[in-house]
Amino acid sequence: MDSGVPATPPQQYAAAGRIPLAVVVVDGDGLVSHWSTGARRLFGATKEQAVGQPAVELLPVSGALTEDGEYDAYDGYDGLGPGLDASLNGLTSYPAAGRARLSEPGRERVDVLWWAYPMVGPGDERLLVLAADAGQFGGEDESVERIAPGFALHTEFPGFDELARRLPEILPSMSVQESTRIVSQVLDLGYPVLEFSHHDRVPVTPDWGVPRRAERKERQRAAAASAAVRERLEFLNEVSGRIGSSLDLARTIQEVSAAVVPRFTDVAGTYLREQVIAGEGFPDGPPDATTMWHRVAVEHVDEPGRWDDVVPVGESMPFPEHTPFFQCMTTGDPVLVPRISEQMGNAIASQFEKRDIRPLINNRSMLVVPLKARHVVLGFMILLRHAERALFNDMDRVTGAELAARAGLVLDNARMYTYQESVAETLQDSMLPQVTPRMAGCDTATRYLPGTLLGRVGGDWFDSIKLPGSRTALVVGDVMGHGLNSAAMMGQLRTAVQTMAALDLPPEQLLRNLDDLAQRLGEHYLATCLYAVYDPIRNELRLGNAGHVPPVIVRAADGRSELLELPTGAPIGVGGVPFESVRVAVAPGDRLVMCTDGLVEVRGEDIGVGLATLCESAAHPAASMDEACDTIIRSLAASFPEAGRGGRKDDVALLMARLNGIDAESVAAFELSLEPREAARARRLVRGQLRAWGLAEVTETAELLVSELVTNAVRHARGRRAELRLVRAGSLLCEVADEDHTLPTLLDARPDGERGRGLRVVSSLAREWGTSRTSDGKTVWFELALP
Repeated sequence: MDSGVPATPPQQYAAAGRIPLAVVVVDGDGLVSHWSTGARRLFGATKEQAVGQPAVELLPVSGALTEDGEYDAYDGYDGLGPGLDASLNGLTSYPAAGRARLSEPGRERVDVLWWAYPMVGPGDERLLVLAADAGQFGGEDESVERIAPGFALHTEFPGFDELARRLPEILPSMSVQESTRIVSQVLDLGYPVLEFSHHDRVPVTPDWGVPRRAERKERQRAAAASAAVRERLEFLNEVSGRIGSSLDLARTIQEVSAAVVPRFTDVAGTYLREQVIAGEGFPDGPPDATTMWHRVAVEHVDEPGRWDDVVPVGESMPFPEHTPFFQCMTTGDPVLVPRISEQMGNAIASQFEKRDIRPLINNRSMLVVPLKARHVVLGFMILLRHAERALFNDMDRVTGAELAARAGLVLDNARMYTYQESVAETLQDSMLPQVTPRMAGCDTATRYLPGTLLGRVGGDWFDSIKLPGSRTALVVGDVMGHGLNSAAMMGQLRTAVQTMAALDLPPEQLLRNLDDLAQRLGEHYLATCLYAVYDPIRNELRLGNAGHVPPVIVRAADGRSELLELPTGAPIGVGGVPFESVRVAVAPGDRLVMCTDGLVEVRGEDIGVGLATLCESAAHPAASMDEACDTIIRSLAASFPEAGRGGRKDDVALLMARLNGIDAESVAAFELSLEPREAARARRLVRGQLRAWGLAEVTETAELLVSELVTNAVRHARGRRAELRLVRAGSLLCEVADEDHTLPTLLDARPDGERGRGLRVVSSLAREWGTSRTSDGKTVWFELALP
């Protein structure tokens, strides 16, 4: 630095024990902000010429020391090297050091040692450059090479005090104490931590001067190892990102196989336990030689079809104990075979019976990795590399184990989801009724579409229930929420509706009782329900609504459709709210459409749009009831394309009934008195009516069964009157109604008993029979199929 000493030959300074330093400070714009006298002596420019000028124009940076210890020259002028160039241009934030030889016309060559310290903290200064004439240490290359790395260790450096004193002038934000400490670190430690604040530190690497070849090779080996590890991590991250995009088991298997070929291996065969494919549980203990393994995928880079004939997908087989596959699946650890020998290839090929697999596996490197999750081996992958490719090694074993662990977890999630979805579908199907498409006086068609929330289980349901008097109860309900809890409540409510419908309760009373039941089941149970009773003889609907979507009626006369205006009522489970019912006159051929809100309501859309579309699509002519239901589903899907693209979140239940009615000529009713002679009269009435209808084939059976019902009524009913009704509507329905509420029961008649056989005869000869309470008593009925 500038000490005010006149120019003196370098050797004189060495003799005097003084080694001038060139001190250069570069600001944030790359301009020189300080240029010491030592810099002028070493580099030639004066302070006035240097300050404010670009540092790269004043400091020679074009040359560098080569690996052979020689200096590159450019037009006879060497520079301080690319390390200083990077520092001057702000391309590095770490200290650098180097050694070079300077030369210019008219001046002898000078060996230079230099150090560049990037600076952080307050102030505009960006870089501190210290440089010295290496010739003052002896002038020989060997001494320079020996001293250069230890230059900063020279604690007796005479310019120490001067440098420390002048640093505050160079860096105004530093105190004398701070500058003294920094200088002592630079001079005493060799590769210090250069501090410019209490929190910001710049480490100086120990690689002073020109690195030796051994050091360079060691760093190259470390860099190569680091790159290999980084590549493996990138591969595993890439595989993790490519697998698990779906919970579909088949798709997940394909993703796992395709993720490793060809980057990690040339062939990948995946085997899973048969229980995984079937969605079943596993026996206790590890697999054994009898465990069957199902080949689910083979991915390879060979010519098409080469593997397909030899190891076709879908084959199941066991693996004996002497194979590496058995070792992998029993230990749960990867098995590495650097190269498959001819002997091992023959042993493996023996498991494939008539197909010769040896040309595909011999001399190839093999890695068998287990696919396991939760300490259970689900399967394994056989990975093969071609003979011209690098053999699998220990690092590949570790990579394969990590790969298999991630793949195993994804496969197990897919397996469990597939199993749970199967259970949910079975549960849902068991709870939904099998609605009879043809009832007395009406035809029905239904659709159920599961939503996408929480699997395929929901609380929507529909039902049709046969009632006395040839009537039919039509029900649609929706339990709020999704999942098994909602499905379980749906099953309870559906059963309750069937039980109360058999009591022939009016709609408002049935909804009232259902509301009481829901409150007893739990305070969080809420559901909507629409209950309708269709009387085909009177051509009348009686409907009650508990917070449900209103139904649509399509008139056969003009094809017009309309939403029925019903008292809405509160949802089932609210409690303390009255329910009402209304009567609606219908005509033969009219259609009633009942659905849940999942069909007409989509998040973010007005339900009015869905209801309008429902009315319009319900009126669309169709060849059959099933086609009419499909038309409604398609129309609503087209109205809400967002639901079609993202999957409908809510369940959909749709029930359509064509109200055919029963004409008066097909109904016959007779009043009976409860006297013993009425059984014979009932037989005569039945015989005459069936002859008039042309149903002679069923007359004898109908007479016998009606006689049994009337006889039971005469013996057990407490009232005085009864009614016999015959209805012809696709089948023959015979009903005997009396004023006694006690329902008859089917008895186990003894061989020597004189009673108890009447209902057994009815049960044996009728297609269907049953009993139900009514508001006035009870009805016992049976049904015979017509030819």
